[in-house]
Amino acid sequence: MDMEDSRLGRALVVIVNDRTASRDEPDTNGPLVSELLSEAGFHVDATVAVAADPVEIRNALNTAVIGGVDLVVTVGGTGVSPRDVTPDATSGVLDRSIPGIAEALRASGLAAGSVDACLSRGLVGVSGSTLVVNLAGSRSAVRDGMATLTPLVGHVISELSGLDA
Repeated sequence: MDMEDSRLGRALVVIVNDRTASRDEPDTNGPLVSELLSEAGFHVDATVAVAADPVEIRNALNTAVIGGVDLVVTVGGTGVSPRDVTPDATSGVLDRSIPGIAEALRASGLAAGSVDACLSRGLVGVSGSTLVVNLAGSRSAVRDGMATLTPLVGHVISELSGLDA
């Protein structure tokens, strides 16, 4: 599917950050991810901020899948601290994992010098017909992750929709 000719579909951004979810801290990653997704050809339905709580994260992901979005990008909560629970919550939502994309995100993060991208436990997979991607929370990890992800998502979404069988 050529990004120039058509939209890639609908996307949702989920920011996992206790301070952002409680409105104590402004969200800077959501607008960045939304802009990069729009530039790639997605219609971004919304950016949702949730606390680093497995139930809240799962609820946001399940709502996106039930709502029929093509892509969900989570940002944050992928590291090794006790509050980093995004991959754990995501694993319960995925029908199938796509470890190659997750490894590509980590490898490109390491190559770009983004320590948190390299240490990310982030998952990538499919839930229903929705592609779910966990990105690390730093701006450099987001920028690099989106640059790595953008050329891949069109192909995955085409396959999920049966257009690239």
